[in-house]
Amino acid sequence: ELGYVYIPVEAPSGDTYGGQRPGANLFSDSVVCLDAKTGKRIWYQQLIHHELWDYDIPAAPILLDITVDGRKIKALAQVNKSAFTFVFDRTNGKPVWPIVEKPVPQGSAPGEWYSPTQPYPTKPAAFDRQGVTEADLADYTPEIKAEALKVASQYVLGPIYTPPIVKDTGGKLATIQLPGAGGGANWMGGAVDPETGMLYIPSTTSPYLSSLQPGGSRSEMPYIAAGGLGGPNVMGLPLIKGPYGRITAINLNTGDHAWMIPNGKPADNLVNNPALKAAGIDASNWGGGQRSPILITKTLLFEGSDTLRAIDKKTGAVVNEMPLGANLTGGTMTYNINGRQFVVAVVGGQQGGGAELVALALPLPGEGRGGRGGRGGRGGQAPAADPNQD
Repeated sequence: ELGYVYIPVEAPSGDTYGGQRPGANLFSDSVVCLDAKTGKRIWYQQLIHHELWDYDIPAAPILLDITVDGRKIKALAQVNKSAFTFVFDRTNGKPVWPIVEKPVPQGSAPGEWYSPTQPYPTKPAAFDRQGVTEADLADYTPEIKAEALKVASQYVLGPIYTPPIVKDTGGKLATIQLPGAGGGANWMGGAVDPETGMLYIPSTTSPYLSSLQPGGSRSEMPYIAAGGLGGPNVMGLPLIKGPYGRITAINLNTGDHAWMIPNGKPADNLVNNPALKAAGIDASNWGGGQRSPILITKTLLFEGSDTLRAIDKKTGAVVNEMPLGANLTGGTMTYNINGRQFVVAVVGGQQGGGAELVALALPLPGEGRGGRGGRGGRGGQAPAADPNQD
């Protein structure tokens, strides 16, 4: 309708050091609106100033129409690795809810330039954990908590946008950055229901140990990244409390969260952890790091790791789960042929496994649950829940 194209722009450089690029670094980490016919810039909004956390915009903006306080708005919602959702009027770039500049921690890396503030949306609230305090550490038992505090003392803890440190500065190994460099949200972005204005976002709670080391002969930059994904462990457990994967539903007409559920399969060493078992703690519903794009249908949302799940989109209740034997590696699709709806999952292609399209549907009358088709032509797969069923 408007003839506009909306471009999510990358981080200015891949490393977590920016001394060679002082300033806010427009138009990095920005949503830029252009006239599709002329290329003329219509508006822009920068979501992060002077990127140091690999929080680049990972997914395409989501376009929808919403009604806020009785006012109809042609909106754009942009999810980010930082676990924020920024919502703008897509005709002019004005925030639907105020975005405020807040002071953020400053660092001490030689030659670095630090932005004094960062943009914080007042709504919606973050969809995953941001920053690390002692309250975020594993504390399932007194012994685990004591060990977690001991391990955490080796690192810098702080709110979101706490910058990386040069390794071993002040006797600390790194800054524990949360969300990590993988997000929060990532390339799978979110999915929106155009009828209700509900946004559904898959995310993970996985920290990054953010530190710097001299570039030396490896780089022309004086410092380069020396950290890594995953974070430290405590008695075989992640230092940070779960859930470790989640789906969050946000009503974009109000900016409020509707529900959140753990998502993904917890690691076996978490579920079978001796310290948790001894304390009688069940970790089977703590979620995991796997996530795939969400497919929204009339009544359900589909998402999965090695199991395709059908979820009631109003409540977050799991309706059906179907093991696929391999991880989902792309977006799930749906289509109708002669009134029969199919759901197709993209799986495999990793760790030496072959890539497959797994097509699912309810059986035809008289066909039975085993039915025709199934994975790779093999019968016996359980059917998916009916996406059109009320």
